[in-house]
Parts: sequence; C-alpha cells; structure tokens
Amino acid sequence: MEKGSSLPFGLSQFRGQFRGFLAILQWWAFNVLVIITNKWIFQKLDFKFPLTVSTVHFIISTVGAHISIKVLKIKPLIEVNRHDRWRRIFPMACVFCVNIVLGNVSLRYIPVSFMQTIKSFTPATTVFLQWLVWKKSFDRRVWLSLIPIVGGIVLTSVTELSFEWKGFLAAFLGCVVTSTKTILAESLLHGYNFDSINTVYYMAPYATMILAPFALLFEGGGVITWIGAQTSLFNPVLIIFLSGVSAFCLNFSIFYVIHATTAVTFNVAGNMKVAVAIAISWFVFKNPISISNLLGCTITLVGCTFYGYVRHRLSQSASKKAQSLESSPLLPVVSDEKLEKL
Repeated sequence: MEKGSSLPFGLSQFRGQFRGFLAILQWWAFNVLVIITNKWIFQKLDFKFPLTVSTVHFIISTVGAHISIKVLKIKPLIEVNRHDRWRRIFPMACVFCVNIVLGNVSLRYIPVSFMQTIKSFTPATTVFLQWLVWKKSFDRRVWLSLIPIVGGIVLTSVTELSFEWKGFLAAFLGCVVTSTKTILAESLLHGYNFDSINTVYYMAPYATMILAPFALLFEGGGVITWIGAQTSLFNPVLIIFLSGVSAFCLNFSIFYVIHATTAVTFNVAGNMKVAVAIAISWFVFKNPISISNLLGCTITLVGCTFYGYVRHRLSQSASKKAQSLESSPLLPVVSDEKLEKL
C-alpha cells in the first residue's frame, strides 16, 4: 500500500514542479519579448515616442483585461465601489502610468542590459523610502544585503560604454516610482485582494485616460510625420501591437508564477530573468559590454538574490514567532499586518 500510494504522490510532486518550471519559462518569454520589441520599436523602427507606445500598451491591456474577466471568465471580478475607485485605484494608476513611461523612456536612450541592471536597484530604493518616509526599521542583515546591489550598480554605471544621462535618470526614477507603487499598494489597496488581472482591469483604463492627452499633445505631430515617412505601415504597426499584447500577457504570466512557485524560487527566477533578458538583448542589438560592466551586473544580480533570501528568512522567523505567541495561553495574540510578502 505504501508503494502504491507513493507513486501518485511522486507524480503529483513532479507535475507541480513541471508546472512551476513552465510558468517561469513563459514569464521569462513574455518579459524578454516586451523588452526586445520595445527596444526594437525605438531603435530599429525609429519610433521614438515612448508616451504613444505606453498608451498603446494601456489600451490593449484595457481591452484584454475586459475580455479575460467579462467574456472568458478567466478570473472573477473583484468588486470595487465607485468611491474607492477614485480614492484608491486612481492614485495607484497615476503611479503605475509614470512607472511604465519611465521604463519606455529609459529604453529609448540606453541599452537593455544597462536598464535592466539599474532596475535591480529597486530593493534598495524600497528599503530606503520605507526607512526615510515611513520610519520603518529593518534588520541589520537587510541593510548589509543591499551593499552588493548598490556596489554593483555603481560599477555598472561607471563602466557603461553606452551611458546616457537621460536614460539613466529615467531608469533610476523608475526604481523610485516602482518602490513608491509597492509601498502605496499596501495602504491604498488594503482590503482588496487583487490579482494581477484585476489590477490591470481597474488601472489600465485610468492610465489610458491620464496618458493619452499627453501623448497626443507632445508626440502627436511627430507620430504623424513618422507615419508619412513609412513606405509600409503593416510591419511597424504589427510590432507595436505585438509589444502591447506581450505587455498584457506578462501580467498573466506573473500571476501564474506567483501561484506555481515559492517565494525563494520567484526571487531567484526574477534575477535569472534579468540575466536572460540581458543576454538575448546583447545577441539581438550587439551593444558593447565591457568586462567591468558585466562584473557589476553580476554583482548586482547576486546581491538581489541574497536580499531576497534574507527577507524570506526574516519573514519565516516572524511567522514562527507569531505562531508561537498564538499557541501560548499566557500571552496575548500579536499580529503585524505590515509584514511584507515576497
């Protein structure tokens, strides 16, 4: 009986691991596809209009999320009252919008490898903002884990052969905005257990409404000129559309990875995703990378992995401590709703 029962368990475990592996692969694929197509749009198509590209992404995401929830019923709709939509969702959509635009602006000016490395600075900006603005205290090990991240970013920036201040500042500000979005989500979206699809469903329409007027005002004339200079619009429009579809599908892939893997696996896979994106972008665009630059990038990714491991261990310790307090009849139950989840 034991042998007979161990086989289904083994097969079930293998299926779970294989499903997690497939989830990670498709997450990597959509992430790389978004980055490469966006860079291709700015560099190869000479379509240097990041606001317009971001607006197209939001429009496609709005339509895709509506079809997924309302038509295909892939995820149930999380109901949000009208007051909370403007008080909670709209501010998050503004930050979400700025974050996407900064990412596309940085891709216009700097190589994918440099942009991806700078984005890895996000854990450091998140910890610093929580400490500076929200007066949150952190374990010494968290601060120590940030040293290789900061050091790697500095080394990469100093040795970057294609350094451009506009792209660097856009990517760095993107890290700050991403950290702000993460911190604000904890308070603004408290009480709503949003998944990635419902998040897009509510935020993409607001982001489109915010960004479309600016894209029309600042880039409308340039887009019309660019259209007039094209001998054929089919391939460029197809690539821009594919970029938007890939950006929407990336949200699906993130949802499945989170549910199919552990926190540690998600963290390691995320850093490996950056390495894969850098390698493929170098193969496609052939941007020069020095040995020192590659070393700085490697140090940053290792630092991010170490940071994720430290936060995971601290989270486990806090959970065990909370469970022990709950099981003790002599002590009051203590809960900390602000404990972060990786």
